[in-house]
Amino acid sequence: MSGLWADLADLVLPADCAGCRERRPGLRHGVCPACVAALGELRPLAVRPTPAPPGLPSCVALGPYAGPLREALLAYKEHGRHGLARPLGALLAEVVAAAVGAARPLTLVPVPDTAAAARSRYGDHLDRLARHCAARLNRGGWAVRVRRPLRALPRPDSVSLDSAGRAAAAEAAFQPRSTRPLQGGAAPVVVLLDDIVTTGVTLAAASRVLTATGWAPSVAAVLAATEKRRQS
Repeated sequence: MSGLWADLADLVLPADCAGCRERRPGLRHGVCPACVAALGELRPLAVRPTPAPPGLPSCVALGPYAGPLREALLAYKEHGRHGLARPLGALLAEVVAAAVGAARPLTLVPVPDTAAAARSRYGDHLDRLARHCAARLNRGGWAVRVRRPLRALPRPDSVSLDSAGRAAAAEAAFQPRSTRPLQGGAAPVVVLLDDIVTTGVTLAAASRVLTATGWAPSVAAVLAATEKRRQS
């Protein structure tokens, strides 16, 4: 996680740490040194829901949806702490690099928010993460572009759904913005991005639509996997 501390470099007034919710002075991007250290100890690992839904690509996560990672994601997504986009995007870049291996041209495709979710969060939260992720990788010598070939259709918030409800909602969750496929030849590797994997149905649904329109993802990269996921 080289450079993570530098990505948490804006001094702010004393406030609750996004990672542990303790009120501490001298936070950097809202995260205390102890939580920065805990995040820095995480290493990307392959994860797989059990059972895995059809069409789910191989998936790599930074760590379990617990501790400072969980709290930072909640603070970013649900409590408007948008300053966390840069360090979380840098962490996502670590996951992408681990998932893909050697540096090569990449196309990052974030799973899009619905219009309602984007309004409630003052913007598409994953799009912000994807842009910071791409910037970090580009600074590291990768050739990376963020593309948005998917449109999210209205659906219930997944937080309110059980496993069956998530699966049903995911089936009609996305449509392509364009049916034009990626160019052949030296086409870049497509990496599907999300923040959390739970059942995998959202990633699988997005992957099926992408594959049908010539954008088949090679791998999915996420920040967190729920702890009931089996690591492989």
